[in-house]
Amino acid sequence: MEYHEAANFLFDLRRYSPRTGVESTRRLLDYLDAPDDGLRVVQIAGSNGKGSTARMVERILREAGYDVGLYTSPHLDDIRERVRIDGRKVPKAAVTEFVEEVEPYVTDEAAEGQSPTFFETTTALAVWAFARADVDIAVLEVGIGGKHDATSAVDAEAAAVTSVTLEHADILGDTVEEIARDKAAVVPEDKPLVTATTGGVLAAVKDVAGDVVRVGEDDDADVRVTDRGREDIEQAVDLSAADWSARTHLALLGSYQARNAGVAAALARQLGSVAVEDIERGLRNASWPGRFEVMEQAPLVVLDGAHNPGSCEGVSETLGTFDYDDLHLVFGAMCDKDHAGMADALPTADHVYTCRPDFERAESIDALAAVFEDDAETVDAVGSVTHAVETAVENAGEDDAVLVCGSLFVVAEARRRWTREYVPKRVPDIDTAADVLEGANVTEGGVYRMRGKGVHRVLATRVRPKQAAYLKQELLSLGGECATSGVDAQDRELVDVVLMGTLSQFKRLSEKLQGQPDGLPAVGTEIREALGIQYRPETGDYPWADGTAIMGILNVTPDSFHDGGRYDTLDDAVERAERMVENGADIIDVGGESTRPGADPVPIEEEIDRVVPVVEALAETDALVSVDTRKADVARAALDAGADILNDVSGLEDPEMRLVAADYDVPVVVMHSIETPVDPGADVEYDDVVADTIDSLTERVLLAEKAGLDRSQIIVDPGLGFGKSAAENFELLGRVDEFRALGCPILVGHSHKSMFGLVDDGGPDERLASTVAGSAIAAERGADIVRVHDVAENAAAVRTAEAAADPERFAKK
Repeated sequence: MEYHEAANFLFDLRRYSPRTGVESTRRLLDYLDAPDDGLRVVQIAGSNGKGSTARMVERILREAGYDVGLYTSPHLDDIRERVRIDGRKVPKAAVTEFVEEVEPYVTDEAAEGQSPTFFETTTALAVWAFARADVDIAVLEVGIGGKHDATSAVDAEAAAVTSVTLEHADILGDTVEEIARDKAAVVPEDKPLVTATTGGVLAAVKDVAGDVVRVGEDDDADVRVTDRGREDIEQAVDLSAADWSARTHLALLGSYQARNAGVAAALARQLGSVAVEDIERGLRNASWPGRFEVMEQAPLVVLDGAHNPGSCEGVSETLGTFDYDDLHLVFGAMCDKDHAGMADALPTADHVYTCRPDFERAESIDALAAVFEDDAETVDAVGSVTHAVETAVENAGEDDAVLVCGSLFVVAEARRRWTREYVPKRVPDIDTAADVLEGANVTEGGVYRMRGKGVHRVLATRVRPKQAAYLKQELLSLGGECATSGVDAQDRELVDVVLMGTLSQFKRLSEKLQGQPDGLPAVGTEIREALGIQYRPETGDYPWADGTAIMGILNVTPDSFHDGGRYDTLDDAVERAERMVENGADIIDVGGESTRPGADPVPIEEEIDRVVPVVEALAETDALVSVDTRKADVARAALDAGADILNDVSGLEDPEMRLVAADYDVPVVVMHSIETPVDPGADVEYDDVVADTIDSLTERVLLAEKAGLDRSQIIVDPGLGFGKSAAENFELLGRVDEFRALGCPILVGHSHKSMFGLVDDGGPDERLASTVAGSAIAAERGADIVRVHDVAENAAAVRTAEAAADPERFAKK
């Protein structure tokens, strides 16, 4: 079975069941030999905030050293988002294996008229995948209600009800009290239910749960929450209980997120060994796409999946903490929602743009426009989400605000403006095509007209099914080719497409997309940018703006794998740096902590004492100075001492790091890493190591961008040697040009890595030749920076690759 067949099998399952109860899910789990047996489970119910709370719990537990599975719904772009293990999406291979195992059972059940639903089956997928990965704890977000939800087929060790509002009345009850009683049924047998509910709702919860851990702002709460308000792009919060207290910031904005943080902390503490430091760092690292997510700041652009009056009130409250002039509201919603109630709860907008996502239950744009016509200055029934967002952002001034809300389906489509990737595949370039034409004595005009037809390009991306169909039709009509995924997503998620054609065909395609509906003009613009058609990205005034820069490694550590202890005195370090600059280093990367396998963490003050004197001594050198650190405090001290670049091999795991880079307005290297220091025993399953690494880096890049950095300042590092096999490292090196999809400079750090054991029998000190070859490959593939120990030899390799690629340009340097 192929993955697309497995995905289609899941999508074809019925969405709703005529029965209630957990029996169907339980029978499916039993068919799978009860994978939940022995699994420690946390279950989180609520009308609003349950997804954010689940993410917070997961991050706290991971900071405490647990392997954690996370199950949430709905997904934004990919069904695998629902099931994550230690933050990574469940592999396609695992989904395929699961479907192969359950297909006979589901088919037999369907013959009896009682096949499990899509949600029941994906719940079973999550439990099965968590057991397969042997996670320590599984965090399950309830779908609807609690008592009859599929997640309740599993016994929870800890559980919470975040909040309760009037929702799904046809299923859960006609009053908030009835709904609260249904949700409170998730209470575990031997632990109190954690809840942030109040008043009559709290009383109803207690009717069912009995003992509770109450989270709130008042002094009588078991976990007291003090919301200290928004501080820039974070929410400051204090939490206190009888035997612990924490003070931290949240990446998730809003006073309601402060309460969710209290619920998450209480749940995590119920489960075992969780220190205050784990709570503080975990909460600050927890992010959740589409939940008051600030995408831009001038104008202010906010995405929030608020889809009922209660959640819209929270959005209104949080947006009120920002200063702005006009409000531009992009609004789309499902037809079964309380549109008038949501509109009343939102701040009064100056300009409204109604839209309809590609989903069968979405309300019409005209019906939504009628809801706002009496209050807003202008109401425009636009159509597609993409067009509505583009129109709003284009019309907004720098001091205005753009709010996109009403449904997570709307937010999912809007968010692709910032996250969609176009991955280029290797083919000859336009200059080569021109050279061939000139060599055939084609006229100057003919060369100009025909060179694009001689260059073939292959782009891989993900778009909505309707967009995929249009792209295929139009590219074929232009003489190109287009292959589409076999996944029949039925407008529920994105599908993969591979576009193949000449530059000329892509240019004409992008022109034909202008003026089309369904967000296709934006797709056309993105294609032009991805292929550099009449578009040149910002590079900034950095050494890598004109060719591959050389970053020389200066480890002032006693235990680094290749040069530990050689340069741990100031004089030796400075002499080494000066020699590297003479040999062609553009950047000196100073590191005071080893990340080799088995390395011990270095205390902050000790690391500062190692690197700061060296950085100060190199401040006047002819090269930029980078500091290789995972700690924001060390980064700040090094920048104060004169460093120019931050190199973070943990990929911004310290939640303060991105803010430090933005405050100092310096470039930051964001590396993909599974474990830092490297865990040689880490067993990571990739479907495609390049595609999966790009996918993971997308959110890390966006995190830095939202802090205020431009993508020209965010340097991505595929992380060779960090959670990958030797073969996977070579795959990354050979396809490093595909990381152009992220729109950022690319760094390759391969120097003397163990990956070269595949081609070189020597140890770390004997891998110079293979490292030099790797530098040439990286430069030829378009790497902007190579990070190496042996500067002279690797600089020669890089310059040779550049000269071979473009001898005339190189000769003019």
